[in-house]
Amino acid sequence: MRVGRFLAVTLAGAMLATAAVRAQDTGDSDWRKVATRQDRERLRGWRDAWIQALTKVRATPEGRERLAADADLFDPDRVIEGAALLPGVYRCRVHRLGGIGPGVRPLLSGGWTSCRVSEAGIVRQFVTDGDQRASGNLFDSTDSRTIFLGTLALGDEDRPMRYGRDRQRDMAGLVERIGTARWRLVLPFPGFHSTLDVMEIVRG
Repeated sequence: MRVGRFLAVTLAGAMLATAAVRAQDTGDSDWRKVATRQDRERLRGWRDAWIQALTKVRATPEGRERLAADADLFDPDRVIEGAALLPGVYRCRVHRLGGIGPGVRPLLSGGWTSCRVSEAGIVRQFVTDGDQRASGNLFDSTDSRTIFLGTLALGDEDRPMRYGRDRQRDMAGLVERIGTARWRLVLPFPGFHSTLDVMEIVRG
């Protein structure tokens, strides 16, 4: 009986992941039909991720100084309605907040890389360059936020992993405009090393 229940749960999980991939591949415009259960939970907990991450960063003088130096980027309530990311070329860099693990700094910032938004029918795709590359789709959600669902590619991998195959590689976030030509992609509880990732996005 226990084996039967285990197989049923495993099969159900595989079916959910397959459904998520199919929905993404067919260009479904409703992100809720695409997102895995884990990612729906991560998105619901976006404010908790901010609070936990900022608490860790503010625990050090260096962290407090970094937050104050760019209040717009690191203010969870700094959101401007309208002007979603349109097709075009941008520049991006990732800030990792609330480091997890011994010796990990509470706020780490990466270098700038190129990134871009393309559009095909109802699907808008967001892709970044660099050693760690995000690739996925953008879904209209509210007047002030766009949902991003995608995956993380590493190193010399020549193509992104399909969404729903690897819980650690799956990415789920909120795209928000925080300035005239400035956005951020907020990724709560990412798969590696941090409590919250904030990807800064500006015109290329």
